[in-house]
Amino acid sequence: MQKGIVRLSRRPSILAAASVVGKEEALGPLGEAFDVIDKTDRFGADTWEKSESEMQKRALRCALDKLGWQDTEVDVMLAGDLINQCSGSNYGLLEYDIPYFGLYGACSTVAEGLTLAALLYGGGHYDRLAVISSSHNCSAERQFRYPVEYGGQRAPTAQWTVTGAGAFLLGEGRGPYISEVLPGRAMDKGINDVNNMGAAMAPAAMDTLTRYFDESGKSPSEFDAIVTGDLGYEGSEILCDILTSHGYPVRPVHQDCGLLIYRRKEQDKHAGGSGCGCSGVTLAAHFLPMLREGRMKHILFMATGALMSPMSLQQGNNIPGIAHLLHITTEE
Repeated sequence: MQKGIVRLSRRPSILAAASVVGKEEALGPLGEAFDVIDKTDRFGADTWEKSESEMQKRALRCALDKLGWQDTEVDVMLAGDLINQCSGSNYGLLEYDIPYFGLYGACSTVAEGLTLAALLYGGGHYDRLAVISSSHNCSAERQFRYPVEYGGQRAPTAQWTVTGAGAFLLGEGRGPYISEVLPGRAMDKGINDVNNMGAAMAPAAMDTLTRYFDESGKSPSEFDAIVTGDLGYEGSEILCDILTSHGYPVRPVHQDCGLLIYRRKEQDKHAGGSGCGCSGVTLAAHFLPMLREGRMKHILFMATGALMSPMSLQQGNNIPGIAHLLHITTEE
């Protein structure tokens, strides 16, 4: 039974990707790379939750338009967000005539979706697939912490939930390809601080990367980048220190989406960015173009997630972490 790395003989190409973001993301270092920006963060909607649904709708439409596809040409879509019962995806994608799987992997959702899509494509079950993930700062804050109107003070280890949605279309074509996937294992190391997601997710990231290197025999230096989803400053430091002590010096090639998306000090983002949209829009707007332009050839992309809910937090439970990994390459 396959429990480790899945090497795909039928590899899907990431044919197109689109990114939709709000004001703070547009002010960050990647601002000019995003496809759609709304500096009001509302996207024409009257609630933050509806705004998030609108982001998903626009992201998928933008990706489809890049290929000239109609929604009926997509076999299946996999989507998720942070709002209770994935309501951002459920409502945002209603108008598309595509079979739909709703996913919850917290901030790891885009990697979970791409992993499952790659497996469905690799098994010959579907030929054209869509993956979408999103988060909205205001909808996430009032679900997991306090409404932004409350004006609560944020801890130094806290991260800023990204307002953004990323959409990806997979199928047959030229690279970049998803060549390998490694599903993560849920890890609970006793962290129960909702303001320190990096510490909660770092053990899962370490577990997944260690498993990958141990099984594949590869080293960090063989990759142009090892990309984590949104460990932020705290989690990234923990991950790099622990992996180096285990004989895997990842720091020279490690990049974190939560640290790339904002100007940390100038924008006052404390430990960096987070949310389902963080790794989604950063992969779509930053890393995939670098692969297509030949500036990178091999990356390990590993989005991380904190598997909590409002109820689990209210009951004082620990916060398990998860990290799903994909090897994305331009090699034929």
